[in-house]
Order: sequence, then structure tokens, then C-alpha cells
Amino acid sequence: SPWSSKATDILHGAGFEIRRVERGLAWLISGLPEADAPDYAAIMALLHDAMTQSVLTRLDEAQRLFLAGTPGALVQVALGRDPQAALAEANRRLGLALADDEIEYLVERYAELGRDPTDAELFMFAQANSEHCRHKVFNASWTVDGEQQDKTLFGMIKHTHQQSPAHTLSAYSDNAAVLQGSNGKRLLAAPCDRVWRKHDERIDFAIKVETHNHPTAIAPWPGAATGAGGEIRDEGATGRGGKPKAGLTGFSVSDLRIPGHPQPWEVQRPLPPRMASAFEIMRDGPLGAAAFNNEFGRPCLGGYFRTFESELPGVFGLRRGYDKPIMLAGGLANLRPSHVLKRLVQPGNRVIVLGGPAMLIGLGGGAASSVAGGASSAELDFASVQRDNAEMERRCQEVIDACCARGDRNPIVSVHDVGAGGLSNAIPELLNDAGVGGVIDLSKIPCDDPSLSPMQVWSNESQERYVLAIAPQDLPDFEAMCQRERCPYAVVGEATSERQLIVRDPHRALSVIDLPMDVLFGKPPRMHRDAMRMKPRVDLVPDLSGIGTDEALLRVLRLPTVGSKSFLITIGDRTVGGLNHRDPMVGPWQVPVADCAVTLVDFDGYAGEAMAMAERAPVALLSSADAARLAVGEAITNLAAAPIASLGEIRLSANWMAAVNHPGEDAALFDAVRAVGMELCPALDISIPVGKDSLSMQTVWMDGEQEQCTVSPVSLVITGFARVADVRRTLTPQLRLDRGNSDLWLIDLGAGRDRLGGSVLTQVFNRNGGVPPDLNDAKHLQAMFELIQQANTGGLLLAYHDRSDGGVISTLLEMAFAGHCGLEIRLDGWAEATLPALFNEELGAVVQVAEANREAFEALLVEYGLAAVSHRIGRPMNKLGIKLFLGGEALFKWNWSTLYKAWNETSHAMQRLRDNPLSADAELEWRMDDADPGISPKLSFDPAQDVAAALIASGKRPRVAILREQGVNGQVEMAAAFSRAGFDAVDVHMSDLASGHVKLADFCGFAACGGFSYGDVLGAGRGWATSILYNDMLRTQFTTFFADQSKFALGVCNGCQMLSQLKEIIPGAQHWPKFLQNASEQYESRIATLEILDSPSIFFQGMTGSRIPVAVAHAEGRVTFPSTCSPSKSHGALRFVDNRGKPTENFPLNSNGSPGGLAGFTAADGRVTIMMPHPERVFRSVQLSWCPPAWGEDSPWMRMFRNARTWCG
Repeated sequence: SPWSSKATDILHGAGFEIRRVERGLAWLISGLPEADAPDYAAIMALLHDAMTQSVLTRLDEAQRLFLAGTPGALVQVALGRDPQAALAEANRRLGLALADDEIEYLVERYAELGRDPTDAELFMFAQANSEHCRHKVFNASWTVDGEQQDKTLFGMIKHTHQQSPAHTLSAYSDNAAVLQGSNGKRLLAAPCDRVWRKHDERIDFAIKVETHNHPTAIAPWPGAATGAGGEIRDEGATGRGGKPKAGLTGFSVSDLRIPGHPQPWEVQRPLPPRMASAFEIMRDGPLGAAAFNNEFGRPCLGGYFRTFESELPGVFGLRRGYDKPIMLAGGLANLRPSHVLKRLVQPGNRVIVLGGPAMLIGLGGGAASSVAGGASSAELDFASVQRDNAEMERRCQEVIDACCARGDRNPIVSVHDVGAGGLSNAIPELLNDAGVGGVIDLSKIPCDDPSLSPMQVWSNESQERYVLAIAPQDLPDFEAMCQRERCPYAVVGEATSERQLIVRDPHRALSVIDLPMDVLFGKPPRMHRDAMRMKPRVDLVPDLSGIGTDEALLRVLRLPTVGSKSFLITIGDRTVGGLNHRDPMVGPWQVPVADCAVTLVDFDGYAGEAMAMAERAPVALLSSADAARLAVGEAITNLAAAPIASLGEIRLSANWMAAVNHPGEDAALFDAVRAVGMELCPALDISIPVGKDSLSMQTVWMDGEQEQCTVSPVSLVITGFARVADVRRTLTPQLRLDRGNSDLWLIDLGAGRDRLGGSVLTQVFNRNGGVPPDLNDAKHLQAMFELIQQANTGGLLLAYHDRSDGGVISTLLEMAFAGHCGLEIRLDGWAEATLPALFNEELGAVVQVAEANREAFEALLVEYGLAAVSHRIGRPMNKLGIKLFLGGEALFKWNWSTLYKAWNETSHAMQRLRDNPLSADAELEWRMDDADPGISPKLSFDPAQDVAAALIASGKRPRVAILREQGVNGQVEMAAAFSRAGFDAVDVHMSDLASGHVKLADFCGFAACGGFSYGDVLGAGRGWATSILYNDMLRTQFTTFFADQSKFALGVCNGCQMLSQLKEIIPGAQHWPKFLQNASEQYESRIATLEILDSPSIFFQGMTGSRIPVAVAHAEGRVTFPSTCSPSKSHGALRFVDNRGKPTENFPLNSNGSPGGLAGFTAADGRVTIMMPHPERVFRSVQLSWCPPAWGEDSPWMRMFRNARTWCG
């Protein structure tokens, strides 16, 4: 298992001569049935993961875990007299999901070869030619309603790029598209001396969004985790190597049905037995995705979440919904300009497998995800779900980063990630893309399971692997990089000029594969789709009978699609990397309402990138074309919050989900693609250079004698990306009360049509009817985008929020929640028909404009032709309360806290069942504290004063080691902070110290960085500490360093946890605590406030008494003092305080539950300091999710790094 490989690494590093270590979990069960009883297997299934664990009934059976086993056989599939029947049987038995025409194609080709296929060849062919990999529907020819169509779906998507190719450097030819970035100062560790230095260059960025729907339905945590990991690998394997930077995550599921928390719109019905429920998916899936992102070290800055389900009237057992969920993982990565395009693999280039060993973890994922849920066996479904090892992927990425740091000397010729189909897909693709063949030695592939058959070695989907082509002369340098990062690799073969793929196992004298490349990548018969439209019945007038506005608003706020997504956000690190400006959390009260994520290009300037997700799938049940246009439109209205030079700079990723084999759905998909590919995107001058499809979005099962079927709507998820000139001008939904009186304006792109079809309002009352909203005029959308940009540039806008799910009333309330203020809304002239006006989901936005700028804003509305569709609708108020007036009369008065609690209700209910319920209750109590002042910094010094300025001006730059171990991911931002403070920051891996290539004594100090060393498998930081304490040479180095009065050390997060376990060799640290699991029992990523205590720490001199917001991101940060330690002698240096400045143990303002709020400590003489929060991620004000507007370039945390420089002299 991945756990085993990481734990074994720790013990090897500590000098233990062992082959492998495994862990066991002992259960004592009363009343356990006999092994042959029916319930026994069910109980065992609940207690273990059959993919990575074995069930033992006696302890001595554990020895079986270490038996080598007998390698599985290579199977020859005898075609005999009836090749068609023989291949059909293999197709069923192996779960290949081959179509009839593909079987006919293989019969023909093997007849030409004059031999029988091997199971390895068939399995390889099935994965490489699955719908998942080949996108047969998108490349098919089409007839719709009897009319032949002249373009494929993919052709219509490509049409957008043909019309608008600007700003796109690579499209449709790689793992991700690449867009032209902004100029910046790229911080890289120099290959020659490992000093982190800035490089002036254009910083381009790759964009990608991937789905992992089927695995998430079967096993939510690993399914979502490997979905995130696979998308990260796509970015890393773009061009000749990308650096993943920031991510997005999205989910669509059926109604949640939270246990003990029923909702009036939820209908009791049978659920598919082999798939996780919506509640289980949303309890576990987001944790899996977040855990992978966290451990890898990629911040998750946004996403979406929709619940939707609709029973079809008069059709028993058939409904629309997401029993097969959508799980999306996306993001962006930076690339160097010379690495954007892959080079052609040349004959003689070595084929490298980089990453973890082969294990029987995931098999046949490409084929399994290409069929409807329930159409394959439970065993094949289970086998298709991979398991994750983010720490291994981190090591691989470090190797790729090291290659890319060499610039023009990058040894990577070409790189592919290993995903569906394993090596059987990745290696042939690597070779085929360059028009070459290859000879592969199967025995060279790293493998941890000796019992695997050749087919399983070749096709297993063990994650965290890449295949690369490297020129022979570059191998020594490449191998040295791998060894430094302790990243497994193997030279498994080489490219050949002959286009033949040969895979052999010389140890077993087996010819596993011997195929011409054109058999694998040849042209099986092209699919043709004959589609017929099924026009849905649309009642022009929605059924609103008996719906009161009060009840409507409470239901809408409780729907997960509209309500707070806090439970999905705080589990994911949003600050790692130090290049993050805007995440969903907004304002002093950190309310999750921002729809646009914004990153920074570098650690010096203000250029960046923006990204946002959008979808409007329920509308597709009425009109798939309308839904598609709305998805594109909403992505643009989300992105409008960021300062983007022009609409034409936006580029889109399109993820298409549909059940194409359900009547009418293929035609609906066609109409949706045509609407955006041939019409809307060209009209807006934007393109779709990347995307993905998942076209088996239905679940079929038997409930007794009755067939049940859940079919998703045609679902287009659009993710927009663009360059940003100055991130500081990014708008948020937070209403501002510190700028005098102001107005709220609605820009209504629906132009008063107030269409309710497919809306949240109709969903929460299970009502039908209503014409769906649509983007009737693309020019209005373009005008609104340009208006917002100009108004923002002119300083006219104080807040911005688009209108979407839940209508304008939800938009207004979210703005008020973020601003902790009330609202006075006037309905006259735009909302006399209250329900349709407040709850319609037409495109549009609400902006806040100061009264002093009213005339200037009105002039812009006229200039852009939007005055007729814009309305001044109200104003924010200091007093909490929501009032709606019509004709001078208060039509509605709502208690602010009642609405805010309803909006938080679903998130709180999920947290109570997933996390420590006491912590969930504490967070709700804090959020409901009307009097809480929000984050309230207090400074005892001037952050703009550079106390190290004279020393920096001298040109002398002391060397500080930026220390990391395998799995650490926070070294870049740490290097950036120390570099700005006047140090030469040097990249030092623990392997450098262990090998003797680097001596700790050569540095004035070191900073142990954050991350997940060894994946934290033996406890956070414990593996790292063990590798020092049990290695005599390293222990001596560190002991000598800590004793040297001229040296300093800083440990942050994982580095803090590690140093706390070295306290026996740190003078004056004997009373330091341990750091255990957070009281919430969950990873917590938040902005918290720290008070600087009076302590001898060299880092905090002159800062005592200050209260400063800081990034917090950890799972094991709770301070616990062993009985031999005295808290009063622990030299506490930092503590959590609440927003009133009082020390706190209350969650979430104390994110881990540490007693007394303690969050950092120093040794007696102040030279060694440890802390769990992350000041290195927020040393610039622009890196904070919120800070006082008056703060300048340097955040107060920059002082601690300058203090270290001053101490060094």
C-alpha cells in the first residue's frame, strides 16, 4: 500500500535494515458471525479497504503479507474457429467495454498478424480506445432529426479556437491548454548552487479541468483524491514540464438526504446499491480531493457544488439527477516559455517511468468510466478505483521542477502522466505522438507486488507515475535529480524508428506485446450518431400557487447549491505556495461568497491569473442550448470581478456530461455544443482550447422487480481563465460601510423577463413550469463585462457579485452576510412581481457604488447601452436587518440572523456528522454572534519600516538553508520571504545532508518548511525527526548546529512538528509540547489572528503585543504538554486571540484547540523558534484573504524575517 512504501522509507532513512513494514489494525468484535455466515462478508467490507488491506483472523497470519507470491500468467486468448465469439467472451470477462465494430476490427487485424492476442494486448487496446480516452462521441459524425450535420462535436469546439486563436499557445495537443501569461520574476533554485534566484521572464500558464465521476461514485474518498491527483499530473506533464499552482473542485450530486436533517423537497426513493449515496459522496469525496491537494501542496481556491434531483411525473422508476455524480478537479500551472511544447521523441531516447511502484490498485478505469453505472460487475467497478499517494506525486513534481529550472538544458524531451490504462496507455501515447515505436522491458518496471501478471503490471493504474523520454546523454543528470529527491524511477526501454511496440519480460522469456503501432492507434470504424430531438414540455407560466415569499427564501437558502459552502472550503489549504490572492473567504468575517479565484504571478508584482467555474445544468431539462449559454455567461460574470484587460483574453475549459444513450440526450448534447461552439463563443471572441467529456451519466439498477434509472441532465461545466493586470483591484461581494453612503445597482441581462424555468425556487417546491432563462443578447453580456472593468478601473465600484442560483435576493443576502450589514431594498420599477423578480436566475450582477459616484456610474450605463436594464435597487445599512419596500410600504422584514442561520444550516449539518460536532456547533455559534467585530488587527510597530534596510544595502547576504524532506511542499514561499529579507536562501534537501554534499554548519540558520514529510504516516513530522535522531551523522550535525550561539532555526507547520520532536538536542527546549490532531478532528485552513507574546525569540523582537491575521493550515496542531513538561517554562511566543483581542481556545478562531491558544514557542535563548501558522505565506499584504485597506506592500509578518537578518548582523 502507499502507507507501507512511505513508512518503509522512514525506517530505511533511520538506518533500519528492513525489507518492508506493514501496519495492522486490530478489531475486537462481540457477536461476530461465523466466517460462512451471510453477514460476515458485509461486516468485513465495512471494516477494511479490500484494495489495500487483508483480513486476518489470527495474528500469525500476518506473515502472509511478506510472502512473495507467484507471478500471474500471461494469457493467450485463443481465437479458434469463431474469433468473434472468443473476443466477445474476453470482452465480458475482462470488462473491456469494446463495441461490436471494435471486436470486428480486432478479428481482422489479428487475422493479418496470424496469431492469437495476449490478454495484455487486449486490455491495452480497450483502455487506449475507450470512450474515456478516444472521445468517440465527440469525434463521431452526426445526423440530427434526419439531417446530416457537417461538423463533429469536437469540430464545433475547435471552431472557437479557429475564430479566436489569440493568447493561446497550445490547444488540443497536450494534457492541458497553455495560455500566454504576464511578465514576472520567476523564483527558481539555481541548479549550480541551489540558491533561490529571480528570473525575469514571461510566465505562461496551463489550464485544465478533469472529471473523475465513476470512481467517486464507487469509493468517494479515493475516487475524488485520485481525480485531483490525476488532474495535477496533467498540468505537471504539459509541454516539457509545468508547475501546478492552484486548483478548483466541483461536485454535482442528487439530493443529500443528510441523516436527521430531512428537507421538504427530498423524496424518499430507492438508491443504487453499488454506489455511494449523495450524503456519503459529499461527506467523503471533498475530503479526499482536499487531502490530495493539501499533501501535494496545491491550494484549492474555488469550485462549485450543486444538488439536483427531479422525479419525472408519470414515469415510475425514472428520474433526473446525479446518482452518478460529477466530480471535477481543475486548475492552472505555470510554464517557462521554452517548455510550452513537447519535443519529438527520437529513436534511441530512453523511456523512463518516474514515480511509485506498480501495485494492483486500479485496473480498467478507462473502460469502466465509459459505461453507465450498474452496467458492469461490482468486482470490475471496485477494481477500477485507484488509491492515492500524494507524497509520491510531490516527489515526482520536485524532479520535474528541477528539470525545468535548467531552462534550455531541461532534459525532458516529452512527458505524459500515467492515468487510465496505466503504462499500457501512457507509454504507447508517448511514442505514438512522435511517430516512433519502442522496445520495453517489463521486468524493469518497479513493482511492489510480485504476484502480478504481465497484463496487470502493464495496465494497472497505480497513481503518481509519469513516463518521460530522455536523451541518453542527459540520463546521468536526470538520475542525480531523482536520487536527490528520493523519487523512484526506472529506464524501461527505448524508442525505435520502427513503429512497432514490443514489450518483453526477459526473466520469464515472455513476449507480452508485439504489435504494429497502427493496430493500437489505427482507425477502427468511426462512430456515427443518429439522434432525434425530444422536445420537453414547457409550461409558459410556472406553478407558484401557494408559495409564500418567507418560506421560499428559507428553503432557497437551505438548498446546498445556494447555502454556505464552508464545510467544503476550510478542509482545503488555500495559502500554500504563497501566490494566492483571492479565495472564497471574504472580508473580516471570512464569509465564503467569492466566485472568482485569483493568483499572483510572482512574489514581487501584482500581475496574476483569474479562474472561475460555472454551470446551470437544471435548465438543460428545458433547453440544453439555453443551459450551455448560461454556463458560459455565468463564468464570464464570475470572472468580471477580476481586472481583466478584455473579454477576448478569457479562455474556457468545457466539461461535458451527458447520458448519450438515453433517448434524446445525444441530440440535447449536440444542441448545447453547437450553441456555444458555433454561436456564442465566436460572438464573444473567446475560445475553448481544452475540455473533457463524460458521456455515461446514468445509473441503472433493479429494486426488486422494478428497474430504476437516474439520468443526469446534459451538464456543461465551464471554467474560465484569464490574465490579471493588478490583483489588488479584484472586487469581492463584501458590502463596504466605510466609504459613506452608497447605492446597490442591479444589472439585469434578462431585461425584466424574470424567467423561472429550471430555477432553485421551483426545485425546492418540486414544481414544474416556466420558460428557462437564456442569454438573449451576447452584446449585452460583453457590454456588462466592459462596463464593470471600466468602472473598476475608475474606482467606482465598492463591491460586486453576480446573480446566479437563488436569484438576486440570494446575491444581495450574500453581500450583506459578507459585509455584516443590513439591507434596504426598493422593489419599485423592477420587482412588483415579487417571486419571479427576486428568485429568477437570469444573468446579471449587483454592484455597490458610492453616492458620490452615482452620476459617473449612470453615465457609464448609458455609454454601454445598459441603462434600460439597470436599476438602483437599494442600499446597505449599518443596522442588521433586511427590509424590502414597495410603494413606500415595508413589504417584507426579515431578521438578519434567521436568514444567516438558514444559509449556514446545511454546512453546519454536514460538519456535525463529519467532524467533531462540538467544533461544528462552536463555529455556528461564532458565526451567529452579531456583535463580533471581525478580524481586528493591532500593531505595535510600522510594517513599512525595513529594520534590515542598511544591512541589505551592504550587499552581504547571509546563507540560510531552506530545509525540506520528501513530502515537504512549502519551500518556495519560505525562500521568497528570506530572500526579500536579505538572505541568500539555499534549497537544501535532507538527502543533501545525509549524503555529505551539504553541511548544516555552512549556514547561519535554517528554516524547516511546511508540508507532509513522508506523508505524515507515523505522525506529523515524526518521520522527519526520526531520520535525524536515528542517524548518527545527522544527529551530530543538528546537535552541533543548535549548540552554536551564532546560528538560528525556524520551524513552521511540519517543520514545527519535526523540531518539537528534536527538543532533546535543542538547548532550552525541553518543555516544548507535542502537536496532536486538531480538536475538530479535521484539517483546518483558515485565517486566524495571532498575538505576539513577550519572548526571547529573535524573530519577534519589537512586535510584542501586536495582533496579526495569519494563514493557518494543518491537521495536527493541537498543543499537548507531556507530564514531564511545564507549560509555564515552554517559552510561548504566539497565541490565538479572538476578534476582540482575547486569548481563545474556542473554535474556529483557535483552529486547533490548543490550551491557552498557544501556537508558537521559542528556545530559552530565542534562537530556535517553532510555530504552526504560516507567516511565510502572507509576508505581503496582497497574499492575505483580507487585511485592512491601509496596509501597504509588506504585511506585518515581513518584520520577523527582517528581524532574523538584523540578528545575523
